[in-house]
Parts: sequence; structure tokens; C-alpha cells
Amino acid sequence: MQALALADQTKNVFQQAIDATIPIGPYQLHWLELIGVLIGLASAYLGMRRWVWAWPVGILANIMLFFVYLGAVFGADERIPLFGQAGRQVFFIVTSIYGWWRWSQVRRLNHAGDASGVAITPRWATSRERVAVVVFWLVGTVVVHQAFVWLWNLSPNPFFTPQWWFYWCDAWIFVGSIVATYAMARGWNEFWLAWIAVDLVGVPFAFATDYVPTGVLYTFYGLFVLYGFTQWVKASRVSVPDVEPQLTGTSS
Repeated sequence: MQALALADQTKNVFQQAIDATIPIGPYQLHWLELIGVLIGLASAYLGMRRWVWAWPVGILANIMLFFVYLGAVFGADERIPLFGQAGRQVFFIVTSIYGWWRWSQVRRLNHAGDASGVAITPRWATSRERVAVVVFWLVGTVVVHQAFVWLWNLSPNPFFTPQWWFYWCDAWIFVGSIVATYAMARGWNEFWLAWIAVDLVGVPFAFATDYVPTGVLYTFYGLFVLYGFTQWVKASRVSVPDVEPQLTGTSS
């Protein structure tokens, strides 16, 4: 019996790590979520400073938060699984690899002698780029909404019955995060505005689904975004736009 108990404990180490909490009154603050959002905040600060390190630091936060938002799927506890929040962590990792590469190449081409460590000079997106982003966001939200409904119906959570707004909010946050992260990788000032649009839905959604550290982070991040936006706009006014790196033929 002791051997069976030990084997059961070993099998559940992963779930125990996701379930580790700090009791704060009636609320259980999950360690993994707290650490993940704090690392995400550090990545946002580095992004405002336009440092390449923003991307690898962000990837670390994305990996941690992926397991936080899908904790219920892994059988960790009775929390609500957020497919959109988890799915966007995967996209963040993919886009961060692209952003890491692009900022490194731009810095090598245009900012090699810059002692401040900045990796990119921001610019405003063109009218064509803005239209493409808006269309992608709106159409993508509708498509992803249907995908999330389908996923939920495949494996419904017995502890939670989503209302009509649940899927729309999750889809809006997911697609908006794609837009914001890609715009950041491209060095567009509009990426800050995209994050504001995400936060306007993300903050109440996080609190409504009991992901309090995420909701607090989004609230603080919303204020931080406003400041970061002013810094990027200021930089775009005083500096010449970067030369676009080519996918091929760029030497180190």
C-alpha cells in the first residue's frame, strides 16, 4: 500500500506544482500564475525599452501561463480552463521567436553602435496595414469563437457553465493578442493601442473567471501601456525608421 501511495504521489507531481497556492482569506493565490504574470510584466518593461531580451523573457512567462490556463484540463484542480488564454501563449512563443530574430537583425543593421541597447526604431503602420489588422481581428474573432465553442463541447467542464459572452471575450483576447504581438515585432506604435483594446475585455474577463493575478496584471499593464505608447511615439518622431532586414542574404 505504501508503494502504491508513493507511486500516486509521483504521478501527481505535475498537478501539485500547478495547484500550489498561497491562501489569502477565502482566495487561493496560485504560485505558478503569480510568477508567470510577474515575469510577463518584466517582459513588457523590456519591450517598452526596446531591448531584445523582452522576447526570451516573455517566452518563459508564456510557457508557465500555458499550464496555468489549462490546469483544469490536466486534472490539476477545479479552475475554469481558458482555451483562448492558453492558445495565445502558444502563439506568443511562435511570434516571440520571430520578434527575437527580427529585433536582433534590425539592431545589428541599424543600432550596432547604440549604447542604449535599443533594438528597433518604432513607426506608425500604414493605412493598408491598419485595414488589414482590423479585418483580421474582426474576422478572426468570429472564427476563433466558433472554434472555442467546438472545443468546449468536446470536453465540457462539470464545474462551470459558460454564458454567451465567455467565448466572445476569450476569442477577442486571443486574436487581439496575435495582432498586438505581431505589431510589436514589426515595431508599429499601434501595438500599444491593440493591447489597450485587449485589456478592456481582458480585465473584467480575468476577474469573472477567478484568475485574479491575471486581472491585476492586466489592470496595471493597462496603465503601463499608456506610458509605453507615449515613449514609442516620441521615439518615432525623433528617429529615422529602420531599414527592413531581409529573410535571406543578411549577414551577422
